[in-house]
Amino acid sequence: MPAPAEIQALADLLSGATRVTVLAGSGCAGAHNQLLALGERLKAPMVHALRGKEHVEWDNPYDVGMTGLIGFSSGYYAMNDCDVLLMLGTDFPYRQFYPQGVARIAQVDIRPEQLGRRAPLYLGLVGDVAATLDAVLPIVNEQRDERHLQRAREHYPKARKSLDDLALSSSSGRKLIHPQQVAKVPSDLAAEDAVFACDVGLPSVWAARYLTMNGKRRLIGSFWHGSMATAMAQAIGAQAAFPKRQVISLSGDGGFSMLMGDFLSLVQLGLPVKVVVFNNGSLGFVELEQKATGFLDTGTGFTNPNFAAMAEAVGVRGIRLEDAGEVETGIAAALAHDGPVLVDAVVNRQ
Repeated sequence: MPAPAEIQALADLLSGATRVTVLAGSGCAGAHNQLLALGERLKAPMVHALRGKEHVEWDNPYDVGMTGLIGFSSGYYAMNDCDVLLMLGTDFPYRQFYPQGVARIAQVDIRPEQLGRRAPLYLGLVGDVAATLDAVLPIVNEQRDERHLQRAREHYPKARKSLDDLALSSSSGRKLIHPQQVAKVPSDLAAEDAVFACDVGLPSVWAARYLTMNGKRRLIGSFWHGSMATAMAQAIGAQAAFPKRQVISLSGDGGFSMLMGDFLSLVQLGLPVKVVVFNNGSLGFVELEQKATGFLDTGTGFTNPNFAAMAEAVGVRGIRLEDAGEVETGIAAALAHDGPVLVDAVVNRQ
Protein backbone atom coordinates (compact mmCIF):
# COMPACT_ATOMS: atom_id res chain seq x y z
CA MET A 1 0.00 0.00 0.00
CA PRO A 2 1.25 3.51 -0.70
CA ALA A 3 1.58 5.81 2.30
CA PRO A 4 -1.53 7.81 3.29
CA ALA A 5 0.05 11.05 2.08
CA GLU A 6 0.65 9.48 -1.35
CA ILE A 7 -2.94 8.23 -1.51
CA GLN A 8 -4.14 11.76 -0.75
CA ALA A 9 -1.82 13.22 -3.40
CA LEU A 10 -3.24 10.85 -6.00
CA ALA A 11 -6.81 11.67 -4.95
CA ASP A 12 -6.07 15.40 -5.21
CA LEU A 13 -4.54 14.96 -8.67
CA LEU A 14 -7.53 12.98 -9.96
CA SER A 15 -10.07 15.28 -8.33
CA GLY A 16 -8.53 18.32 -9.98
CA ALA A 17 -8.45 16.83 -13.46
CA THR A 18 -11.15 17.25 -16.10
CA ARG A 19 -10.06 14.50 -18.52
CA VAL A 20 -8.57 11.39 -16.90
CA THR A 21 -7.56 8.38 -19.00
CA VAL A 22 -6.50 5.07 -17.46
CA LEU A 23 -3.82 2.84 -18.99
CA ALA A 24 -4.25 -0.61 -17.43
CA GLY A 25 -1.95 -3.62 -17.57
CA SER A 26 -1.56 -7.08 -16.09
CA GLY A 27 -1.12 -5.60 -12.62
CA CYS A 28 -4.89 -5.05 -12.72
CA ALA A 29 -5.49 -8.78 -12.25
CA GLY A 30 -8.06 -9.15 -9.48
CA ALA A 31 -8.97 -5.46 -9.56
CA HIS A 32 -11.86 -5.53 -12.05
CA ASN A 33 -14.47 -4.25 -9.60
CA GLN A 34 -12.19 -1.41 -8.53
CA LEU A 35 -11.56 -0.44 -12.15
CA LEU A 36 -15.28 -0.20 -12.84
CA ALA A 37 -15.79 1.92 -9.72
CA LEU A 38 -12.93 4.19 -10.80
CA GLY A 39 -14.37 4.57 -14.30
CA GLU A 40 -17.75 5.49 -12.88
CA ARG A 41 -16.28 8.00 -10.41
CA LEU A 42 -13.94 9.72 -12.88
CA LYS A 43 -15.86 9.17 -16.16
CA ALA A 44 -12.51 7.89 -17.40
CA PRO A 45 -11.95 5.88 -20.60
CA MET A 46 -9.66 2.88 -20.08
CA VAL A 47 -6.98 1.81 -22.50
CA HIS A 48 -5.41 -1.60 -21.95
CA ALA A 49 -2.00 -2.98 -22.73
CA LEU A 50 -1.92 -6.45 -24.31
CA ARG A 51 -1.07 -8.17 -21.02
CA GLY A 52 -3.97 -6.31 -19.43
CA LYS A 53 -6.53 -7.54 -21.98
CA GLU A 54 -7.72 -10.59 -20.05
CA HIS A 55 -8.12 -8.57 -16.83
CA VAL A 56 -9.56 -5.29 -18.11
CA GLU A 57 -11.73 -5.34 -21.21
CA TRP A 58 -14.51 -7.80 -20.30
CA ASP A 59 -17.84 -6.36 -19.11
CA ASN A 60 -16.16 -2.96 -18.98
CA PRO A 61 -18.14 -0.06 -20.46
CA TYR A 62 -15.11 2.21 -20.02
CA ASP A 63 -12.69 0.13 -22.11
CA VAL A 64 -11.85 1.81 -25.43
CA GLY A 65 -9.34 -0.69 -26.78
CA MET A 66 -5.59 -1.10 -26.91
CA THR A 67 -3.01 1.42 -27.94
CA GLY A 68 0.33 0.78 -29.61
CA LEU A 69 1.32 -0.64 -32.97
CA ILE A 70 -1.28 -3.42 -32.81
CA GLY A 71 -3.91 -1.37 -31.01
CA PHE A 72 -6.61 1.04 -32.11
CA SER A 73 -6.65 4.76 -32.82
CA SER A 74 -9.33 5.11 -30.12
CA GLY A 75 -6.86 4.00 -27.45
CA TYR A 76 -4.16 6.28 -28.80
CA TYR A 77 -6.35 9.39 -28.84
CA ALA A 78 -7.89 8.66 -25.44
CA MET A 79 -4.37 8.78 -23.99
CA ASN A 80 -3.31 11.86 -25.93
CA ASP A 81 -6.49 13.82 -25.21
CA CYS A 82 -6.25 13.75 -21.41
CA ASP A 83 -4.93 16.07 -18.77
CA VAL A 84 -4.06 13.18 -16.40
CA LEU A 85 -2.97 9.70 -17.45
CA LEU A 86 -3.25 7.12 -14.68
CA MET A 87 -1.05 4.06 -15.30
CA LEU A 88 -2.16 1.03 -13.31
CA GLY A 89 0.04 -2.07 -13.19
CA THR A 90 1.55 -1.59 -16.62
CA ASP A 91 5.01 -1.29 -18.11
CA PHE A 92 3.79 -0.53 -21.63
CA PRO A 93 7.11 0.06 -23.43
CA TYR A 94 6.38 2.10 -26.56
CA ARG A 95 7.17 5.67 -25.60
CA GLN A 96 5.87 7.24 -28.81
CA PHE A 97 2.32 6.26 -27.78
CA TYR A 98 2.39 8.14 -24.47
CA PRO A 99 0.88 11.65 -24.26
CA GLN A 100 3.07 14.17 -26.03
CA GLY A 101 1.41 17.27 -24.58
CA VAL A 102 1.03 18.66 -21.09
CA ALA A 103 -0.72 15.68 -19.50
CA ARG A 104 0.47 14.78 -16.02
CA ILE A 105 1.18 11.09 -15.52
CA ALA A 106 0.60 9.12 -12.32
CA GLN A 107 1.73 5.50 -12.07
CA VAL A 108 0.83 2.78 -9.58
CA ASP A 109 2.90 -0.41 -9.62
CA ILE A 110 3.84 -3.08 -7.11
CA ARG A 111 7.40 -3.00 -8.49
CA PRO A 112 9.22 0.24 -7.65
CA GLU A 113 11.74 -0.19 -10.45
CA GLN A 114 8.94 0.26 -13.00
CA LEU A 115 8.02 3.77 -11.90
CA GLY A 116 9.00 6.38 -14.47
CA ARG A 117 10.71 3.82 -16.69
CA ARG A 118 8.72 4.74 -19.82
CA ALA A 119 7.53 8.32 -19.32
CA PRO A 120 8.22 11.23 -16.94
CA LEU A 121 5.97 11.02 -13.89
CA TYR A 122 4.14 13.68 -11.95
CA LEU A 123 3.40 11.11 -9.23
CA GLY A 124 4.61 7.54 -8.67
CA LEU A 125 3.16 5.16 -6.08
CA VAL A 126 4.38 1.72 -5.05
CA GLY A 127 1.44 -0.50 -4.26
CA ASP A 128 -0.99 -3.19 -5.30
CA VAL A 129 -3.52 -1.80 -7.79
CA ALA A 130 -6.66 -3.16 -6.10
CA ALA A 131 -5.59 -2.05 -2.62
CA THR A 132 -4.51 1.37 -3.86
CA LEU A 133 -7.82 1.98 -5.64
CA ASP A 134 -9.75 0.79 -2.57
CA ALA A 135 -7.95 3.46 -0.57
CA VAL A 136 -8.22 6.32 -3.06
CA LEU A 137 -11.80 5.86 -4.30
CA PRO A 138 -13.58 7.13 -1.15
CA ILE A 139 -11.65 10.43 -1.23
CA VAL A 140 -11.79 11.22 -4.96
CA ASN A 141 -14.32 13.79 -6.12
CA GLU A 142 -16.84 12.53 -8.67
CA GLN A 143 -16.43 13.85 -12.20
CA ARG A 144 -19.76 14.89 -13.72
CA ASP A 145 -18.55 15.98 -17.17
CA GLU A 146 -18.75 12.89 -19.42
CA ARG A 147 -17.59 14.48 -22.68
CA HIS A 148 -14.08 13.00 -22.58
CA LEU A 149 -15.45 9.51 -21.94
CA GLN A 150 -18.18 9.91 -24.53
CA ARG A 151 -15.73 10.94 -27.26
CA ALA A 152 -13.56 7.89 -26.59
CA ARG A 153 -16.57 5.56 -26.45
CA GLU A 154 -17.86 6.83 -29.79
CA HIS A 155 -14.42 6.57 -31.38
CA TYR A 156 -13.84 2.94 -30.38
CA PRO A 157 -16.53 1.24 -32.55
CA LYS A 158 -15.63 3.50 -35.46
CA ALA A 159 -11.97 2.50 -35.16
CA ARG A 160 -12.94 -1.18 -35.08
CA LYS A 161 -15.60 -1.30 -37.77
CA SER A 162 -13.61 -1.87 -40.96
CA LEU A 163 -11.31 -4.28 -39.15
CA ASP A 164 -14.19 -6.25 -37.63
CA ASP A 165 -15.82 -6.51 -41.05
CA LEU A 166 -12.83 -8.57 -42.20
CA ALA A 167 -13.40 -11.04 -39.36
CA LEU A 168 -17.03 -11.50 -40.42
CA SER A 169 -16.29 -12.27 -44.09
CA SER A 170 -17.27 -15.92 -44.49
CA SER A 171 -18.62 -16.20 -48.04
CA SER A 172 -18.16 -19.66 -49.48
CA GLY A 173 -16.18 -19.72 -52.69
CA ARG A 174 -13.82 -16.94 -51.59
CA LYS A 175 -10.47 -18.67 -51.56
CA LEU A 176 -8.51 -16.11 -49.57
CA ILE A 177 -9.46 -16.53 -45.94
CA HIS A 178 -9.00 -13.42 -43.83
CA PRO A 179 -6.86 -14.36 -40.80
CA GLN A 180 -9.14 -12.18 -38.68
CA GLN A 181 -11.95 -14.68 -39.28
CA VAL A 182 -9.72 -17.57 -38.18
CA ALA A 183 -9.16 -15.79 -34.85
CA LYS A 184 -12.74 -14.67 -34.26
CA VAL A 185 -14.43 -18.02 -34.91
CA PRO A 186 -12.49 -19.91 -32.18
CA SER A 187 -13.30 -17.07 -29.82
CA ASP A 188 -17.01 -17.35 -30.65
CA LEU A 189 -17.08 -21.15 -30.30
CA ALA A 190 -14.63 -21.86 -27.48
CA ALA A 191 -15.56 -22.75 -23.91
CA GLU A 192 -16.15 -19.94 -21.46
CA ASP A 193 -13.01 -20.93 -19.52
CA ALA A 194 -10.82 -21.71 -22.54
CA VAL A 195 -7.09 -21.04 -22.44
CA PHE A 196 -5.67 -19.35 -25.53
CA ALA A 197 -2.00 -19.09 -26.40
CA CYS A 198 -0.80 -16.97 -29.29
CA ASP A 199 2.49 -16.72 -31.14
CA VAL A 200 4.44 -13.48 -31.41
CA GLY A 201 3.80 -11.68 -34.69
CA LEU A 202 0.50 -11.54 -36.54
CA PRO A 203 -1.21 -14.15 -34.28
CA SER A 204 -0.72 -11.67 -31.42
CA VAL A 205 -2.44 -8.99 -33.49
CA TRP A 206 -5.42 -11.23 -34.21
CA ALA A 207 -5.58 -12.44 -30.60
CA ALA A 208 -5.45 -8.89 -29.26
CA ARG A 209 -8.23 -7.71 -31.54
CA TYR A 210 -10.60 -10.67 -31.87
CA LEU A 211 -10.40 -12.92 -28.81
CA THR A 212 -13.12 -12.08 -26.32
CA MET A 213 -12.22 -12.30 -22.66
CA ASN A 214 -14.78 -12.82 -19.90
CA GLY A 215 -12.91 -13.08 -16.59
CA LYS A 216 -12.59 -16.87 -16.87
CA ARG A 217 -10.59 -17.25 -20.07
CA ARG A 218 -6.84 -16.88 -20.19
CA LEU A 219 -4.63 -15.35 -22.89
CA ILE A 220 -0.99 -16.41 -22.77
CA GLY A 221 1.86 -15.26 -24.96
CA SER A 222 5.39 -13.92 -24.91
CA PHE A 223 4.12 -10.39 -24.37
CA TRP A 224 7.17 -9.20 -22.43
CA HIS A 225 10.01 -10.73 -24.43
CA GLY A 226 8.53 -11.17 -27.90
CA SER A 227 9.98 -14.66 -28.34
CA MET A 228 8.80 -16.59 -31.40
CA ALA A 229 7.20 -20.04 -31.33
CA THR A 230 5.83 -19.93 -27.79
CA ALA A 231 2.12 -20.63 -28.44
CA MET A 232 2.15 -24.40 -28.93
CA ALA A 233 4.69 -24.91 -26.12
CA GLN A 234 2.59 -22.80 -23.75
CA ALA A 235 -0.54 -24.66 -24.83
CA ILE A 236 1.13 -28.00 -24.07
CA GLY A 237 2.01 -26.75 -20.59
CA ALA A 238 -1.44 -25.30 -19.97
CA GLN A 239 -3.18 -28.49 -21.08
CA ALA A 240 -0.93 -30.63 -18.88
CA ALA A 241 -1.68 -28.35 -15.91
CA PHE A 242 -5.44 -28.15 -16.62
CA PRO A 243 -6.42 -31.38 -18.40
CA LYS A 244 -10.15 -30.63 -18.29
CA ARG A 245 -9.95 -27.14 -19.83
CA GLN A 246 -10.09 -26.40 -23.52
CA VAL A 247 -6.69 -25.18 -24.73
CA ILE A 248 -6.18 -23.52 -28.13
CA SER A 249 -2.90 -22.50 -29.71
CA LEU A 250 -3.02 -19.72 -32.29
CA SER A 251 0.26 -20.43 -34.08
CA GLY A 252 1.96 -18.71 -36.98
CA ASP A 253 3.34 -20.99 -39.65
CA GLY A 254 6.81 -19.69 -38.79
CA GLY A 255 6.41 -20.27 -35.07
CA PHE A 256 4.83 -23.68 -35.54
CA SER A 257 7.61 -24.78 -37.88
CA MET A 258 10.29 -23.70 -35.40
CA LEU A 259 8.95 -26.13 -32.77
CA MET A 260 7.42 -28.69 -35.10
CA GLY A 261 9.15 -31.51 -33.25
CA ASP A 262 7.30 -30.62 -30.08
CA PHE A 263 4.04 -31.27 -31.92
CA LEU A 264 4.76 -34.96 -31.31
CA SER A 265 4.35 -34.28 -27.58
CA LEU A 266 0.59 -34.00 -28.13
CA VAL A 267 0.55 -37.64 -29.23
CA GLN A 268 3.13 -38.82 -26.72
CA LEU A 269 1.33 -37.24 -23.76
CA GLY A 270 -2.23 -37.63 -25.05
CA LEU A 271 -3.00 -33.91 -24.75
CA PRO A 272 -6.12 -32.67 -26.59
CA VAL A 273 -4.68 -29.27 -27.57
CA LYS A 274 -6.23 -27.63 -30.64
CA VAL A 275 -3.47 -26.04 -32.74
CA VAL A 276 -4.67 -23.46 -35.26
CA VAL A 277 -1.93 -22.58 -37.75
CA PHE A 278 -2.19 -19.31 -39.67
CA ASN A 279 -0.65 -20.57 -42.90
CA ASN A 280 0.22 -17.49 -44.96
CA GLY A 281 3.54 -18.73 -46.30
CA SER A 282 5.57 -16.02 -44.59
CA LEU A 283 6.93 -14.48 -41.44
CA GLY A 284 4.06 -12.06 -41.82
CA PHE A 285 4.81 -9.50 -39.15
CA VAL A 286 8.49 -9.28 -40.08
CA GLU A 287 7.49 -8.84 -43.71
CA LEU A 288 5.04 -6.10 -42.72
CA GLU A 289 7.73 -4.30 -40.70
CA GLN A 290 10.16 -4.49 -43.62
CA LYS A 291 7.62 -2.98 -45.98
CA ALA A 292 6.62 -0.27 -43.50
CA THR A 293 10.27 0.72 -43.13
CA GLY A 294 10.80 0.89 -46.88
CA PHE A 295 12.78 -2.32 -47.32
CA LEU A 296 12.11 -5.02 -49.86
CA ASP A 297 10.80 -8.05 -47.97
CA THR A 298 13.71 -10.42 -47.65
CA GLY A 299 14.00 -13.88 -46.16
CA THR A 300 10.40 -14.03 -44.99
CA GLY A 301 8.80 -16.52 -47.41
CA PHE A 302 8.10 -20.21 -46.73
CA THR A 303 7.40 -23.25 -48.85
CA ASN A 304 5.06 -24.92 -46.41
CA PRO A 305 3.88 -28.52 -46.39
CA ASN A 306 0.23 -29.44 -45.99
CA PHE A 307 0.27 -29.20 -42.21
CA ALA A 308 -3.03 -31.06 -41.86
CA ALA A 309 -1.68 -34.04 -43.83
CA MET A 310 1.47 -33.97 -41.73
CA ALA A 311 -0.64 -34.07 -38.56
CA GLU A 312 -2.57 -37.08 -39.83
CA ALA A 313 0.71 -38.85 -40.53
CA VAL A 314 1.71 -38.65 -36.85
CA GLY A 315 -1.71 -39.61 -35.48
CA VAL A 316 -3.32 -36.19 -34.93
CA ARG A 317 -6.51 -35.20 -36.66
CA GLY A 318 -5.79 -32.65 -39.37
CA ILE A 319 -8.29 -30.17 -40.83
CA ARG A 320 -7.27 -27.98 -43.76
CA LEU A 321 -9.22 -24.78 -44.47
CA GLU A 322 -8.85 -23.18 -47.90
CA ASP A 323 -12.23 -21.48 -48.29
CA ALA A 324 -13.84 -18.85 -46.07
CA GLY A 325 -17.07 -20.84 -46.02
CA GLU A 326 -15.27 -23.77 -44.36
CA VAL A 327 -13.89 -21.88 -41.39
CA GLU A 328 -16.78 -22.13 -38.94
CA THR A 329 -17.60 -25.79 -39.57
CA GLY A 330 -13.93 -26.76 -39.59
CA ILE A 331 -13.09 -25.07 -36.32
CA ALA A 332 -16.30 -26.34 -34.70
CA ALA A 333 -15.28 -29.89 -35.68
CA ALA A 334 -11.81 -29.30 -34.23
CA LEU A 335 -13.15 -28.07 -30.90
CA ALA A 336 -15.59 -30.97 -30.68
CA HIS A 337 -12.92 -33.62 -31.33
CA ASP A 338 -11.84 -35.67 -28.31
CA GLY A 339 -8.13 -35.38 -28.84
CA PRO A 340 -5.49 -33.15 -30.40
CA VAL A 341 -6.27 -31.40 -33.68
CA LEU A 342 -4.26 -29.30 -36.11
CA VAL A 343 -6.25 -26.76 -38.14
CA ASP A 344 -4.23 -25.70 -41.19
CA ALA A 345 -5.85 -22.40 -42.17
CA VAL A 346 -4.55 -21.07 -45.50
CA VAL A 347 -4.95 -17.33 -45.00
CA ASN A 348 -4.35 -14.19 -47.00
CA ARG A 349 -0.69 -13.18 -46.87
CA GLN A 350 -1.73 -9.54 -47.29
